Amino acid sequence: MTVPTRGPERLVIFSDGVFAIIITILVLELRPPHEASFAALGKLWPAGVAYAVSYLFLAIVWVNHHHVCRYLAEASRSLIWANFAHLFSVSFVPFTTAWIADTGLAPVPVLFYAVVFALINVTYVMLCMEAIDRQGAHKVTTADRRVMRIRALATLATFVAAAVIALWHPIAAMVLICLCLIVYLRPGASSRA
Repeated sequence: MTVPTRGPERLVIFSDGVFAIIITILVLELRPPHEASFAALGKLWPAGVAYAVSYLFLAIVWVNHHHVCRYLAEASRSLIWANFAHLFSVSFVPFTTAWIADTGLAPVPVLFYAVVFALINVTYVMLCMEAIDRQGAHKVTTADRRVMRIRALATLATFVAAAVIALWHPIAAMVLICLCLIVYLRPGASSRA
């Protein structure tokens, strides 16, 4: 008797729901100024920057997650756990965003923000290994998989560098984080993706 394959549809739908909840929590962390003036609103620029970067980051992570899920054949046990690890790391974004906003881009919160991005990158690589290298290898060329690995390692190194730099120059660290986001705007490794 053969065991029926478990399609990835439930995993994708569950993941979409988690992303929606995380984005909702991110929005709920935004606090309006206590005064009714543009000056009071201007003082909240660190919160605005942190929110905008985080929202864009969550959108990029979701788009890349959706892209990787195109290659799934089944929801294997290892894929499910890799996906849970990825969603777990993504769930820290609202917390670190609120911390940055509350402290006005202070060094330690920006350091943790970069560490969370590094963790998300690592768990994304785990997800790609399960979804593409194990299940979808015949759908993605070896050259494209190599480009994906190089991109992942380069951005991981940049996130780690941002974490270190954040202790002395938190704004420069945020710029490095944003540069990594640009690299992932297009989920595929090649122009065909």
